[in-house]
Amino acid sequence: MSLPMVCGIETEYGITVLGADEFNPVVSSSLLINSYADSVARRVRWDFEDESPGRDARGPTAADAKPPEIETHLVNVVLTNGARYYVDHAHPEYSSPEVMDPRQAALYDKAGELIVSRSVRAAQSHLEAGQRMIVYKNNSDGKGNSYGCHENYLLDRKLAFSKIVTHMLAFFATRQVICGAGKVGAEHGQAACDFQISQRADFFEEEVGLETTLKRPIVNTRDEPHADPGKYRRLHVIVGDANMSEVSTYLKVGITSLVLAMIEGSDPPELAVLNPVGAIHAVSHDPTCRKLLQLTDGTRATPVEIQWEYHDRVRKYLHEADIQLDAVYDDVLDRWESVLTALEADPMQLDGVLDWPTKLGLLESYRHKNELDWSSPRLKLIDLQYHDVDPRRSIAHKLMDSGRLERILGEAEIEEAAVTPPADTRAWFRGRCLERFPNSIVAANWDSIVFDVGEDSLRRVPMLEPRRGTKEIVGDLLESSESPEALLEALGQ
Repeated sequence: MSLPMVCGIETEYGITVLGADEFNPVVSSSLLINSYADSVARRVRWDFEDESPGRDARGPTAADAKPPEIETHLVNVVLTNGARYYVDHAHPEYSSPEVMDPRQAALYDKAGELIVSRSVRAAQSHLEAGQRMIVYKNNSDGKGNSYGCHENYLLDRKLAFSKIVTHMLAFFATRQVICGAGKVGAEHGQAACDFQISQRADFFEEEVGLETTLKRPIVNTRDEPHADPGKYRRLHVIVGDANMSEVSTYLKVGITSLVLAMIEGSDPPELAVLNPVGAIHAVSHDPTCRKLLQLTDGTRATPVEIQWEYHDRVRKYLHEADIQLDAVYDDVLDRWESVLTALEADPMQLDGVLDWPTKLGLLESYRHKNELDWSSPRLKLIDLQYHDVDPRRSIAHKLMDSGRLERILGEAEIEEAAVTPPADTRAWFRGRCLERFPNSIVAANWDSIVFDVGEDSLRRVPMLEPRRGTKEIVGDLLESSESPEALLEALGQ
């Protein structure tokens, strides 16, 4: 059982430039990131040497599978907070540094939102008169295209992938009632609806698979741990929404970590829905959360009842294994219970707590006030503006500022997380090296840093253990090293 659990969030952002005669998302995304990178530090490129997105947890990649392509020619930089900031196909993407608990995951995700917002302001000065760049932290452009918010969880390599599939399909199909971002209408050929719980659910077509942009699977099989492959596997979760609510992000990562820890540490009975792909669509299209799903044992249950079953199994496992949670995970467990209680009674009790009920309440109020039908484009505009990263225009930010949307993070700590890495993972070493010796680092990635200290060859420092390289372990050594050469000598590199 592995709690605290190394985790992190990758977020692709939607981007557009108003007033542009010809909008090119790749060029605009590059401008966005370059404008920020040029303003904060020397550019350190991403090292692609260890990238292997085509490795499949099921074994040799199936002939019809299409692993993600690595685009090494696009903008790709490393930040002093340990994060990766880059252009992924046609979107800007922020990948948070490795963290050790769901609160930190929410913190560094929100720090990424701040970085993107500052990037927009920096890029604006490079645009022509009359043009304005807008970036959205959402998952759909409303034209049939979806972009992701991916979570990552570091697991024991001994945990069989088949066991993950068995126990996580029903969990992921129903988890959206807690962490969905909400959306007006349907897409991707799904049945029409007024409002649905998740922005991503319509786009999932497979139960299990390697792809992330086509034939999207509920359980992704990418087997790229970015750590010692003999010890670890990384569960790459592509089924979640990008959240504006800090509570939604916190619970999304927290409850998933708890369920995965239970699966690692015990052998719970199977809990499976009969048609996971159909279930994820059906759950999203029912904001009452009362849709009955057929289980493989012949019974039926609502998504909330299925989440209750996972919650109760986690509590039972923790009790029987005599595991004492730290304050963060204990809070996650309690909040999970309170949220399920509210969902069972009336989901709108969570207006002001979770994203989708908050957005639904906002839209319903506006709709009734202005006597609008759900087909009104004004409602879709409100939906979109909820996700604007510019605090001056973002509806979500206005709700947070007014106290209408619950917060668990402080502005000062978000500001700090935008420039400072987490202290309790290897991200500390990566970020602090970039801060102290930027002119001597030519490249970095999750599990190594490449130094150029004027010798005939470059010096690579491996970091295969995510729980090392922390402030406690290397902080004094790093701060006492007056040069990169002294640091490398002290590390024995």
